[in-house]
Amino acid sequence: MVRIRVRVGPKGQIVIPKVLREAYRIREGEYVFLEPSEQGLMLRGTEPPSVVLEWIRERRDKLRAKGARLARLGELADIDLEEEFEE
Repeated sequence: MVRIRVRVGPKGQIVIPKVLREAYRIREGEYVFLEPSEQGLMLRGTEPPSVVLEWIRERRDKLRAKGARLARLGELADIDLEEEFEE
């Protein structure tokens, strides 16, 4: 396993080394995912749209199988998910 030490800036920002950005297809202006895990914080590049759509379909099918009510388009427009997560 490779370890690269990076410094955290005053606003909590880090610079991802170029070799890692290229290897994981992380480009300027794009988003990344931060996932907390038992081993620490995982940073992941975004997946291709086809992979994301497949995940959404699988998630939707699992929720329907459990009898969960799915949100309709526009129902979440007034909810700030970041504030919901902080509570």
